[in-house]
Amino acid sequence: MARMQFMVVAIVPRTLQRGDFHRRSNESPLYLFDHAFAEKMGLRVGKRPGDGDYWVPECFGEDFFSVLGDQRPDHRWLIVGPERSGSTFHKDPNATSAWNAVIRGLKYWIMFPTAPNFPPPPGVFVSEDQSEVTSPVSLTEWLLGFHAEARKTKGCLEGLCHEGEVVHVPSGWWHLVVNLEPSIAITQNFVPRGHLAEVLDFLKNKPGQISGFKNDVKDPYKTFVDRLQEAHPEALQEALIELDKPNKRKRKWDEVVGFSTNEGDPLRPGCNQKIGQTQQARSKSSDQEDPQSRAQPAEASFSFGFGDGEASDEDIP
Repeated sequence: MARMQFMVVAIVPRTLQRGDFHRRSNESPLYLFDHAFAEKMGLRVGKRPGDGDYWVPECFGEDFFSVLGDQRPDHRWLIVGPERSGSTFHKDPNATSAWNAVIRGLKYWIMFPTAPNFPPPPGVFVSEDQSEVTSPVSLTEWLLGFHAEARKTKGCLEGLCHEGEVVHVPSGWWHLVVNLEPSIAITQNFVPRGHLAEVLDFLKNKPGQISGFKNDVKDPYKTFVDRLQEAHPEALQEALIELDKPNKRKRKWDEVVGFSTNEGDPLRPGCNQKIGQTQQARSKSSDQEDPQSRAQPAEASFSFGFGDGEASDEDIP
């Protein structure tokens, strides 16, 4: 496998055509995930550019689950699927964040934040403790029945991820993915500093929903806390203090994307929000897309932030 240098960009709004799914008979093409691809292929995963067969993008910072070593839950996958395959709406496991890098193909993404004033995506129904999720079985069923409504729903973000591009999925965000071309991607779940408190809260208070840990890890929460105490005691203390706060975290989503939470204010269509992107990505998307098929961006724009500065995803739901 050749070395790849991933460019971190955001996804570009575009309309998905209903006819693409009306004309096809196979509603659920096979979509393959391999969590042991690096071991099977003898790949060395680096920590910085030029190190290993591929490396984790530096902008995502420290991955606190790395303190678990061989005891960390499944966290990286090679994903392969034909055109129209993909994932129905879900959140990533154990309250982790994720990045997804496209090696070949083209992916359509639609995402929604999770916050008290944001309902689940249209067509998705969640139990009170969020342990059970009910939604249409196939991507086709959801796209034909709920896609148009979803694009007008508050908080919606959608777009494309091309070859060589990486998309960031913050902790707790609902997301659905469709391969518009035969696609190969690498994805990895991680725990950034800004969402360490959410992961600790999940492991402590939702033991029945924990996934991916090996059977020898009897108490994931205690194991994680013990390792954090050894490697990152200050970060652990900050996260535990955060857990004790009544509201746990200040949400700034409405401020960032320009939505108003006042009942008297109209809600602008969420999917008309332009996500921050590089000029290279803008030029690339403009060359490949039919202008009539692109959604027009609203006045507000939003760029995912990484690290510990003012644009940190610590302020994102």
